Amino acid sequence: MIKEALSFLEKELKNYLAAKLNSGSEEIIKVGNIAKVLDGDGDTATNAARALISIVNIEEDRLSKSPDNYRRSDDKIVYKNPKVYLNLYLLITAKQTDYSEALKVLSFIIQFFQHKYVFDTQNSPLLDPKIERLVLDLHTLNFEQMNHLWGILGGKYVPSVLYKMRVVSIEEEAEDSIGEPIMEIGINTIGKPQVL
Repeated sequence: MIKEALSFLEKELKNYLAAKLNSGSEEIIKVGNIAKVLDGDGDTATNAARALISIVNIEEDRLSKSPDNYRRSDDKIVYKNPKVYLNLYLLITAKQTDYSEALKVLSFIIQFFQHKYVFDTQNSPLLDPKIERLVLDLHTLNFEQMNHLWGILGGKYVPSVLYKMRVVSIEEEAEDSIGEPIMEIGINTIGKPQVL
């Protein structure tokens, strides 16, 4: 689901930026590893893009996790482990050589998420039906945290913004087992079963 969520976000941003920047078939934004691009190891399309979406952290959202390991499906009980809910930290980098153009692209990206930061199947028909909902929140780093982040990425600071994308759910389709629901409870008292 991570790939599907990021591909959807890339398409949404690409359409918005193409309209704002009056660009034709130019690669405006791509999903890719900013560390590889800074090292010069990125592929041609990623290197040509004006902005890049990179995952810089993944965390489990334990508050959204269900403690139950079963679900009722029709007249059966299906046993399977609960879904894993993830928050993804997305670094969106405007990596143009023209600094003022990079800031312009970055401003449009922030403007897009200010206008629309919740994506579900109602307001975004292109969203994969397996994704219930995506919410993007601006996540601000202090100077020390930003220094650590760019140090890990192995590059000098480039105009960028960090968003926390919640909630991507991941679930294996396989079922552990299927059982019948309990319909009645019986008590055995001295050899005579009694139904409640």
